[in-house]
Amino acid sequence: MFDILIEIVLPFILSALVVVVVTVIAEKYGTKTGGILGTLPTTIIIAFAFIALKQDVDFASNAVAVVPAEMGVNLVFLCVFAILAFRSTILALTGSFIVWIGLTLVLYFWNLQNIYISLIIFTVAMVSTFLILEKKYKIESIGKKAVHYTPSKIILRGVLTGVIISIAVMLSNFGEVLSGIFTVFPAILTSTMLITIHEHGPKFSAGMAKSMILGCWSVMSYAAIIHFSYPAYGILWGSVIAYVAAVIVTIVILKLKNKIS
Repeated sequence: MFDILIEIVLPFILSALVVVVVTVIAEKYGTKTGGILGTLPTTIIIAFAFIALKQDVDFASNAVAVVPAEMGVNLVFLCVFAILAFRSTILALTGSFIVWIGLTLVLYFWNLQNIYISLIIFTVAMVSTFLILEKKYKIESIGKKAVHYTPSKIILRGVLTGVIISIAVMLSNFGEVLSGIFTVFPAILTSTMLITIHEHGPKFSAGMAKSMILGCWSVMSYAAIIHFSYPAYGILWGSVIAYVAAVIVTIVILKLKNKIS
């Protein structure tokens, strides 16, 4: 019963709430704030706490080493989706997932467990994808969007993300690298992109993607810190220390968001 609660119920509820709040914020206050807040650590907290409880903190620490690199793969996913979205949603979804699967398989067979190499991969991916959207494709952030929120619209958003995250968490129990990879499966990124492109078009969706690329520093910082804080301080305090750091990173990014075109 406890396993079902942690693996399915809690990830479902949390991720559903996150995607609803993020898309509402984006529509109310624009893609800059929504995209950045949307990358705060959420499901990764439950996922790694569960992995540490089921295995041990050392297993969780080793599993999280690949996360920054996999987050870099997710940024490439966002970049490809944003570029292809101007052609068609199906092409954007298909193309971005083909790239994601290919790069993820490279990390899996590489069996990457070095946190420092992982951080380098993330940094290169973040800088590259942001500059591609900012400089090459001139993607601009979009302002407020007035939307009438119906119960069915909100429920659909939550269920879509909740189902994807629950599946991802259930699959994150098979080996350290595979566990790390599936904890950051781009479920919220995918559902957010699909919702925004459906309701506001590719321009808004691309603007959201650009902000989420910048905002992903918060999840990356959380992952990098629990790699060290879990073995040193345990699950509870290791998570608290990492989350506080991630929030600080998010605040700094929000302070700098006005510099994003």
